[in-house]
Amino acid sequence: MSAQDPQQDVGTVVYRLAPAVTARFVGLYLVLLAVIVFAATAVIVLSNGNPDLLIALAVLGVLGVAGLAWWLAKRAFILRAGPDGYQVGMVRGAGVKAARWTQVEDAVTTTVRDQPCVMLRLKGGETTTIPVSILAIDNEQFVRELQQHLQRGHRLR
Repeated sequence: MSAQDPQQDVGTVVYRLAPAVTARFVGLYLVLLAVIVFAATAVIVLSNGNPDLLIALAVLGVLGVAGLAWWLAKRAFILRAGPDGYQVGMVRGAGVKAARWTQVEDAVTTTVRDQPCVMLRLKGGETTTIPVSILAIDNEQFVRELQQHLQRGHRLR
């Protein structure tokens, strides 16, 4: 779902990660943390080290997962659409990461690696590709809202 970000300009809409994608990132972090804690346990046992180090590592890891979950849910964004243009975040291979709406020639739906995407084609021949399946908004609603942003950016009704 789109949400206004109080730190953004009025009229700016921020599209964030879907909860399922956030859960995948947090799950990956937890698996990595478990491997690190396991390795640290082995090192501490084999070297007769201080087990308090293991507790400190686990506490830091849990704080890290909480911080990551908060950042992904509240700060990270896929698309920031403002009155004048857009900015893409957290999408590798998106192409052009930011442009003014007046630079956008048209928006089309497409599929990239079996994932539904919206492609913003710019007047210079460059593109911005946004995978819609990772957004916390219905795909069709996102396309409608993106079209509205584009129309307002071109001063159309």
